[in-house]
Amino acid sequence: MNLTQKILSAHLLSGELVPGTEISIRIDQTLTQDSTGTMAYLQFEAMGVDRVKTKKSVAYIDHNTLQTGFENADDHQYIQSVAKKHGIWCSKPGNGICHQVQLERIGVPGYTLLGSDSHTPTGGGIGMLAIGAGGLDVAVAMGGGAYYLSCPKVVGIKLTGKLQYGVAAKDIILEVLRRLTVKGGVGKVMEYIGDGVATLTVPERATITNMGAELGATTSIFPSDEVTRAFLKAQGREGDFVPLSADEGATYDEIVEIDLSTLEPLVAKPHMPDIVETVKECGEIKVDQVFIGSCTNSSYTDMMRVARILKGKSVHPDVSLVIGPGSKQVLTMLARNGALADMIAAGARILESACGPCIGMGQAPKSNAISVRTNNRNFFGRSGTKSAGIYLVSCETAAVTALTGVLTDPRCLDIDLEIPLPEKFDVNDNLIIPPVAPGAEDTVEVVRGPNIKPFPMGKALVDDVAGQVLLKMEDNITTDHIAPSDAKLLPFRSNVPYLSDFCLTPVDKDFPARAKAAGGGILVAGSNYGQGSSREHAALVPLYLGIRAVIAKSFARIHQANLINNGILPMTFANEADYDRIDFGDELTLPGVRALVEAGSEEFLLHNATKNEDYKVLLPLTERQKGCILCGGLLNYTRELNK
Repeated sequence: MNLTQKILSAHLLSGELVPGTEISIRIDQTLTQDSTGTMAYLQFEAMGVDRVKTKKSVAYIDHNTLQTGFENADDHQYIQSVAKKHGIWCSKPGNGICHQVQLERIGVPGYTLLGSDSHTPTGGGIGMLAIGAGGLDVAVAMGGGAYYLSCPKVVGIKLTGKLQYGVAAKDIILEVLRRLTVKGGVGKVMEYIGDGVATLTVPERATITNMGAELGATTSIFPSDEVTRAFLKAQGREGDFVPLSADEGATYDEIVEIDLSTLEPLVAKPHMPDIVETVKECGEIKVDQVFIGSCTNSSYTDMMRVARILKGKSVHPDVSLVIGPGSKQVLTMLARNGALADMIAAGARILESACGPCIGMGQAPKSNAISVRTNNRNFFGRSGTKSAGIYLVSCETAAVTALTGVLTDPRCLDIDLEIPLPEKFDVNDNLIIPPVAPGAEDTVEVVRGPNIKPFPMGKALVDDVAGQVLLKMEDNITTDHIAPSDAKLLPFRSNVPYLSDFCLTPVDKDFPARAKAAGGGILVAGSNYGQGSSREHAALVPLYLGIRAVIAKSFARIHQANLINNGILPMTFANEADYDRIDFGDELTLPGVRALVEAGSEEFLLHNATKNEDYKVLLPLTERQKGCILCGGLLNYTRELNK
């Protein structure tokens, strides 16, 4: 067996490990962050479970830390109180980005981790099977329920050789994206194998598994080996170490071979992570802003390389350099060893240890700016400035670019970039708050601010679903398009009615008003609809607006699951050419859809009353998914089962 199959097999609750079939697995750990967590905990409370049943669940507060009003602080208080009451640990603001802290302090090799954030696969850097999902799926897992997924294929990414000077782990995942594209990982797990694996540290592995989310992959994973042991020992957690790897002669559905010694520094150009060239090919583009950090590249070793490049030098006068260490642990160690002073002296602006510029939470570039960043996504408008061009690079490329003012290949440097892993990390978990002991739940009052509104609930599937095409969209529509997320909107993640006024406005500013006036309708989209963040709001907000079906060429995995979990029909064209036959404003009907779902049909008739045409659309559902759709969502379905 390969490593993925081993962990799936050890956690398998139902089904067989046959790619494409539905399986369910036991979840050991969960994580949430405050941007998605408030809704997840409201859903958890609605289930009526007194205490989480996982081995460990952690609520991180790391996204909505820009407090310009009461909304974020109120949500933080709600999360901390609901976590304390229900057996969940809470990582307070300032403790760090969820994925970085989970890797450092919480994750265990061989465990399953389910997180309400699409970059949860970061945990694969220490040999976890770490999967991003919607908040409702995470809430169910916290309550002891199984997590259902399509059994993935396993792709062996065989690494050979060793990275050359100035080439980083970020360049490895950019190379994988260049080859496979943002759709190349759908329905697959990327398992890293080969002699080159041993040359990569845990932080380097985590950079790769983190950005593997951009492939659309279920997750990515590295073996748990002596490199993993050294990392956990330095964290004071050697007792959590378990050696894990694929069996000798294990088979894979596909093999992708990468000779690390041949890689060059790479860059992903606007506006997609798979538009990749070498830095040399891209040329000396003038740069206005550099951001170093995010959950992809904010480890201690990342920051130390940056500090070494900046030491004794000055940031180019035309560049704004901002640096965000990934955790309190990292920031404390930089402050103690003088590296933080080197960064500040060079002219860097230091951000708190939190998720920030990557999601448009502060540091939006100026108009028409070129911003070079170490984060994982460069979707159009995500930075907070629609006219900006975002280029994704390694920390080394970003740091030298900040000095020169133009995109620069870091191999021009003449300094030592080897940063050894510390023998002992600074450990201080005083910002991770434990829950009350079992039996003491009644001593905790859950605090709810006025910005926390009830979330919309789906309704049972009707006999005939009908509606106007309220919007027709192209390929690669992201969850940033569907449920925009920036410094102005993130404080309202617990207020779906407010967020509804911004749904799909990056595509069409008039969409929310049109949807409300029509009382709902149908959406039509191209390929890979819903890629990007795991945010359930991209299903909840359309649900609030009355959307009952999305007809697309294909869907991103997490978003498709979120639509089903909320009772919205995610259908695909049997013949993609039919996409071109449907226009904005057409009146569509799915006649007899409830009876067909009940009968287990996977093919449905989509009637275009405007053109008097019929198209075949597909909706393959498992028995569990069928129940969700018929009942109007997972919560309703769960209640029906528990009657």
